[in-house]
Amino acid sequence: MTAGNATPGTRRPLIGITGRRFRLGLVDGLDKRYGHLFADAFMSDFSDRIARAGGVPVNLPYDADPEALCHWLAGVVVTGGQDVHPRFWGGDLSVVGDVDPRDDPMVHDPDRDAYEIALVHAALAGGIPVLGVCRGLQILNVALGGTLIADLPPGSVEHLSGSGPITDGADDHKVTFTPGSIAERLFGASAVTNSWHHQAVDRCGTGLVVTGRTADGVVEAVELPGSAVLGVQWHPEWMEREDPTLDWIVAEGNRRT
Repeated sequence: MTAGNATPGTRRPLIGITGRRFRLGLVDGLDKRYGHLFADAFMSDFSDRIARAGGVPVNLPYDADPEALCHWLAGVVVTGGQDVHPRFWGGDLSVVGDVDPRDDPMVHDPDRDAYEIALVHAALAGGIPVLGVCRGLQILNVALGGTLIADLPPGSVEHLSGSGPITDGADDHKVTFTPGSIAERLFGASAVTNSWHHQAVDRCGTGLVVTGRTADGVVEAVELPGSAVLGVQWHPEWMEREDPTLDWIVAEGNRRT
């Protein structure tokens, strides 16, 4: 039996997936002799859905050299997580604490930021398809010189949902897509999506264009015209229905194999 869209004898695309690093002492029940060591963590929801779409998921620790990787990978997924450190986009540094991100995986992690920005640059230089998810969309924007809204004010659309995954989101979170865009080709004119973010794109990075917004104007999708580059502000891996963005990155990767 073959996975996803793969057929016997075909070469399945390697799709790189970014993650985070934390101290093993945070894991309840783990032998405390190992608590001072580090582990790299990757969401299995991405691996599962990429495999089902016909790709081969490859987890990328910070030590995996981006330029070397891009000789092998057919696609890159930059995943969600903590806020991007404001030093990378000219934000307010006073909001940054002094907690080690290895001890709290939700505080700013400049090592992760630097790694993912370098990975985006290497992928774009090599013509490798890129999918940015939630924080990954913001990393894509920052890598290209864009800025972020540090904290979205309350409004008519709930962006930081109180619901947990897996969910298709609330009816107020409807994203409308630009005609002719990759997102519009995948979803049609609009789609309701889940949402767990309090930051968003402010000024777009060089070459990026906005191709999806909610009714309050918040950026929900960006693209790099002429390239297989897509950023979405929701979490396709945590949608109840099959989200076509993960099929898209595998299909684009197939074109390179």
